[in-house]
Amino acid sequence: MEREWDGSRISRRGLLIGGGSAAAAVGVYAGQDGFQRWWWRASGQERPRRDGVLDHAGAEWVAASSANWRRAARPADYAVDRVVIHVVQGSYGDALRVFRDPLHRAAAHYVVRKDGHIAQTVRELDVAFHSGNREFNERSVGIEHEGYVDRPRDFTAAMYAASARLTADICARYAIPVDRSHIIAHSEVPGTDHTDPGPHWDWDRYLGLVRASGA
Repeated sequence: MEREWDGSRISRRGLLIGGGSAAAAVGVYAGQDGFQRWWWRASGQERPRRDGVLDHAGAEWVAASSANWRRAARPADYAVDRVVIHVVQGSYGDALRVFRDPLHRAAAHYVVRKDGHIAQTVRELDVAFHSGNREFNERSVGIEHEGYVDRPRDFTAAMYAASARLTADICARYAIPVDRSHIIAHSEVPGTDHTDPGPHWDWDRYLGLVRASGA
């Protein structure tokens, strides 16, 4: 994972994958969205919070350090319209370890293990520092996957199935279309220098599973 990018610089994550070039931007916020963010903050309202409450049934709560995400009230203050797919370049345990480290300054909302087990580390209502781009962090949910981009055997059937159910759940919650414009690779986030999930991630298989899970 990596720190937020403000448009003038790119931050890197120490443990997780880097390299490659950025894809073209996929859009900017509408003026109405900006007004909604302003209104929500000015109103002084905040959604109630309870420790350990999960957004995805069956996930395990493993809290990331508060230095690795920003408090928000999505989608009231920021519209959520993307899911960003990541690969750790390491193990499930590696991801959880760095997400708990306040010096890492990055975390995804979820981590998916090879056997399909899922940890939630940041609430979906909050902005996780996962994509390296501030705007995309605000508008997206980040899903990290155990493994390495150059080892297709790491992307197991159990991982694909569990991740697809999670993404289908997220898309249903925020009315996100199930397509490659809205379910994107980390490498496609503007400003990133990362290549994950890499050439061995089977997008056709994954989107098919997401659609089947949401049916």
